[in-house]
Amino acid sequence: MTTTDTPGGTGQARSYASVFDSPVAGTWSAPGRVNLIGEHTDYNDGFVLPFAIDKRTVVTVGRRDDRLLRVASTFDEGVHEISLDELDPSAMSGWSAYVFGIAWALSVAPQHADAPAFTAAGGDVSSIDLSAASGLDVFVESDVPIGAGLSSSAALECSVAVAVTELWSLEVNRPTLAAVGQLAENDAVGAPTGIMDQSASLLGRADSAVFLDCRSLEADVVDLGFAAAGLEILVVDTHVEHAHATGGYVDRRASCERGAEALGVTSLRDLDVDDLPRASDLLDDETYRRVRHVVTENQRVLDTVRTLRTEGPAAIGALLDASHVSMRDDFEISVPQLDLAVATAQRSGAVGARMTGGGFGGSAIALVPSDQRDAVAEAVTAAFAEAGYTAPTIFTVHPAEGARRES
Repeated sequence: MTTTDTPGGTGQARSYASVFDSPVAGTWSAPGRVNLIGEHTDYNDGFVLPFAIDKRTVVTVGRRDDRLLRVASTFDEGVHEISLDELDPSAMSGWSAYVFGIAWALSVAPQHADAPAFTAAGGDVSSIDLSAASGLDVFVESDVPIGAGLSSSAALECSVAVAVTELWSLEVNRPTLAAVGQLAENDAVGAPTGIMDQSASLLGRADSAVFLDCRSLEADVVDLGFAAAGLEILVVDTHVEHAHATGGYVDRRASCERGAEALGVTSLRDLDVDDLPRASDLLDDETYRRVRHVVTENQRVLDTVRTLRTEGPAAIGALLDASHVSMRDDFEISVPQLDLAVATAQRSGAVGARMTGGGFGGSAIALVPSDQRDAVAEAVTAAFAEAGYTAPTIFTVHPAEGARRES
C-alpha cells in the first residue's frame, strides 16, 4: 500500500468509472472542520467548539459480489484492497487505512461496547455483524486541504462510515459513528486523536458549531449566526508543516498530566480559574503556564458559547484573540507565521483571530466582516511577502451540514 497523506483534492482526471466496473450504489460526503475555539482541551477532558466546513470528501461506492473492499482516489494512482475476512490494523498502511480502518472498527465495535466513547454515544453496537456483508468498491475525491488543520482524515472516515453503514444496513447513530471513527484513527491508523473531529464532521449543521464536552461526550449544536451578522471565517494556511507525534505535542500532554497529578485531580478539567493561584504556588513556571492555558481555554469555550447565545458572533472577538495569546505565550505552540497572520488580520479589520489546531504550524483563522474579507486577505499576503515567508493560501469557509448521502 502507499504511504501518501490523508486526502486533499489534486484535480487528477480520474473517476469511479475509470477504475471500477461495479455499478454505483450511491455517493456520500462528509466535511472537514474548523475548531472555532478550544485547543488542547480535548485530551484534558475539557470543552471544544468546532464546526463542519463547506469543503468535503466525497465517496462513490459500488457493491461487489465477493468480500473484497477496494479503494481508489483522485490523489493516488493505485487501487488498494483487503478482504473483509482479513481486516486487521497490521494489514493496513497509508491513506487507505482510514477507509479500511472504518470497516475494521465496525467489525470490532462489539468488543468495545463498554468503552466510554461508545457508552456515551448511547448506541447499541453489540449486534454489529459483518459476516454477511458484501464487498465494496470505494472511490474518493476531496477538496479538504491536507496539512492545514482542517481534518481531512475525519472527512474521509466519516464519509466512508455513513456509506458503509447504509449499504450494510447497520443501525448505528451519529455519535456512535464518531466513536467508530476515533477507534479507527487511534488503532488502525495509529494517530492518538480525540473524538472532536469526527463529531464535528458527523453532527455539523449549517451556520452552527458543535459544543462538545470531551468528558461526557455530550454534544450540543450552537447557532453561530455568522451569515445574519455579515461575518465569515478566513483560513490562513501558513504551509508550515506540523508533526504532532514529535516532541512538542508529546511534551505538552506530559506537562498537563504532571500538572493534574501535582494538583491532585484526575484531569485539568477538574480545575477552574480560581485554582490558578494554588497551581502557581505548587508548580514550576513551565508546567504552571501549560495548566493555565488549558484552564483558561476551557473557560473561553464556555464564555464563547454563552456570548454567541446572548450577544451574537460579533462579540466573541476578544475571546478568540485571548485564545491565541494563551497558545502563543502559555502553551507555546505557535510559530512566527501564525503570529504574523493573526496580528495582521487583527490590524486589518478582523473581529478576532487565532491559530487553530494542534500548533507548531498549520493554519490561523480570522472572523471578518464579509465586506472586509478581501482587504484582510491581501494584508496578510503582503505581510508574509515582506517577512520573506512562503506565500499563505487564504480561503473562506462556512459552517456547513455534516456527513450525508449526496445521491
